[in-house]
Amino acid sequence: MDKGNRDKKIAVITGAGSRSGLGFETASQLAAIGYRVLLTARKGAAARERAAELKQAGFDVRGSELNVEDPESISSLAGELKREGRVDVLINNAARPPVNGSTATSADLTLARESMETILFGTWRVTQCVLPFLLASQHPRVVNVSSGAGSHLDSHFGLHAGRGVDPAYAVAKAALNAFTTALAAELAGLNVLVNAVCPGLTATSPGTEAIGARPVKEGARGIVWAATLRDDGPSGQLFRDGLPLPW
Repeated sequence: MDKGNRDKKIAVITGAGSRSGLGFETASQLAAIGYRVLLTARKGAAARERAAELKQAGFDVRGSELNVEDPESISSLAGELKREGRVDVLINNAARPPVNGSTATSADLTLARESMETILFGTWRVTQCVLPFLLASQHPRVVNVSSGAGSHLDSHFGLHAGRGVDPAYAVAKAALNAFTTALAAELAGLNVLVNAVCPGLTATSPGTEAIGARPVKEGARGIVWAATLRDDGPSGQLFRDGLPLPW
């Protein structure tokens, strides 16, 4: 790696295989401000295709396969990161989508377990793997992409709102928020800022604009904001658009 590349901050993003998704848009925005990005996805081909698209735009991005539910896949990520020596930003974006029409009393618990496995434990596994490389950075940041659905106080989609949000998804996101707080407390004093970000209702799939979803670029800005916080920035909180969202 030449000196120019060594001077760039390095970001790892999970769940970035969809062209219309938040992971890919976050990769694009970070690369546009000079970050070197490792874009990962469950399907390696999708990750490499997305990375190639950003490379064609002149960005320093590469794609790699990562299944956050598979310890062997995560071990492969560790081997890849050893060649870098450090990671400056970890963005845990991998998730499973909500199941429409699910309720707490009728939920398929197999699907609920899968949501928890990806959203909470997948994030936990990847963070444990990447943490030694984050600690080698002078300005390490962890951003867990969460949701107001995992908040008691989000008036539209929160746990008390009664808007029919998939309870398995909501409970997994609430657990992710709790993990964020616990990790931030443990790493306090090490300059690692750990925050969760709700991107808001975002148009990551066709037709969602009709129910008020905003452009993916807008949703990703809050993630980039948390990834680029100054050293005196907040830690252990949930944010939306750079503003605290109590959970």
